[in-house]
Amino acid sequence: MKLQEYTESKYNFEECMKCTICTAYCPVLQVNPLYPGPKQAGPDGERLRLKDPFFFNYALKYCLNCKRCEVACPSGVKVADLIQSARIRYDHSKPKLRDRILASTDFMGSLARPFAPMVNGVTKMGVTKAVLDGTMKIDKNRTFPKYSGRSFEAWLKRQAPAQAAFPEQVAYYHGCYVNYNYPQLGKDLVKVLNALGVGVQLLDKEKCCGIAMITNGMSQQATRHARHNVAVIGAAAAKGLKVVTTSSTCTLTLRDEYPGLLGVENQVVRDSLLMATRFIYEKLEKGAQLRFRPDFHKRIAYHTPCHLEKLGWGIFSEKLLRMIPGVEFTMLDSNCCGIAGTYGFKKENYAASQAIGAPLFEQIRNVNPDVVACDCETCKWQIEMSTQYPVANPISILAEALE
Repeated sequence: MKLQEYTESKYNFEECMKCTICTAYCPVLQVNPLYPGPKQAGPDGERLRLKDPFFFNYALKYCLNCKRCEVACPSGVKVADLIQSARIRYDHSKPKLRDRILASTDFMGSLARPFAPMVNGVTKMGVTKAVLDGTMKIDKNRTFPKYSGRSFEAWLKRQAPAQAAFPEQVAYYHGCYVNYNYPQLGKDLVKVLNALGVGVQLLDKEKCCGIAMITNGMSQQATRHARHNVAVIGAAAAKGLKVVTTSSTCTLTLRDEYPGLLGVENQVVRDSLLMATRFIYEKLEKGAQLRFRPDFHKRIAYHTPCHLEKLGWGIFSEKLLRMIPGVEFTMLDSNCCGIAGTYGFKKENYAASQAIGAPLFEQIRNVNPDVVACDCETCKWQIEMSTQYPVANPISILAEALE
C-alpha cells in the first residue's frame, strides 16, 4: 500500500468536512497564537504533507495530544493521531537533553529512588529550579513530583504468597508513577481488589508505556517499549488474566497509541486491558459487594482526564464514587488541566499550560471540595500545584471508604 493510501485509511482524514468543531474544542488554540489549530495541523496539513514534506510545520509541537479534537469530531477523524504521526515522520531533529530526561521515566525513577529524600529536598529548592530554568528550560514555577524510597514492585513481590491465595487473579500494569512516585495507589488497588476476592500479580518486567517518549521525539525508544509491553501483557492474557491499570494515559497509550502511532500491533491483548475502575464496577454490577465505613464523609469533585474522555470510561469512576455512602459528589465541567505530561514542565509551554487549566482551577475553587478525584497522575500534579486542593485517584478514595 502506498503511503498516501495507508495514511488516508488509517486516520480517515478525507472524512473531514471542515466544520471546525475541533478548532472550537482545542484548548491550545485559545491561548497560543503560534499553534495553527487541529484542523490545519491535522487533516488540512496532511493533504499538503503527502505532496511534499516541505509543508511540515514545526509548530505542531504545541499540540497537547489531549485528544479533545477527536472526541469532538463528528466524522471520527483521528485528528490528534494525524498531528503526532506527522511529527514522528517529518521532525528529524534530535531531542534536547531536557526532553530525554523528562521522557526517560523508568531510568530517572531508578536513579532517584535510592536517594529519594535527598532528591525531593533538592528539587523543591528555589536555587535548583532557577538552575534548571536557566540551563534546561524547565520552568522554575513548576513543582516536581516526589519520589518514593521504596518501589511498588518490591512491596507486591513480598505480598505474592498472600495474593496467590485468592480464587480470582488479575495482573496489574502499574506504570512509572505508582512504582517510583506513589506506591500507595498500587497498595490501595490491592486493598480494593482483595475485598472483592481478587488477587493481584505483577507483569513480568513491564516498561514505561512510552507516551512521554512519543511526544518528545523518541519514537524508536517508545516502539521498543511497546513491543516489550505487548509481549508481557500477552503472556498474562495467555494465562486468562485481565490486565488492570490505574492511569488513564497509560491505558490509552497501551490500547490505542501503540497501533495508531507506533505501528505495534496489539489486537490480541487490547481487550484484556481495562482501567481498574471499569473492572471493579463491572464486578459490582454482577453482584459483588464492597462494605463501606458508616462514618465516611467527603465532598468530592471529579475531574475526567482528557485521555479518559477519549476512552469513554470516565462513567465508571463517576458511578463508583457516587455509590459510596457519605459522598457529596460534584462532576466538574469537561476541561483540560493543561499539563499534558511533560508538556507543562517546559518553559516555552508553561504559561499556555496554566492558561489552559485556568477554567478548571477556578471551578474547583468555587466548588471547594475536600478532595478532587482524578484518574491521571499528571493532572493530579497540575491541579494540586495550581489550586492547593488535594487530588486522589478514585481507587484511593474507594480504599479509604472501605470498612
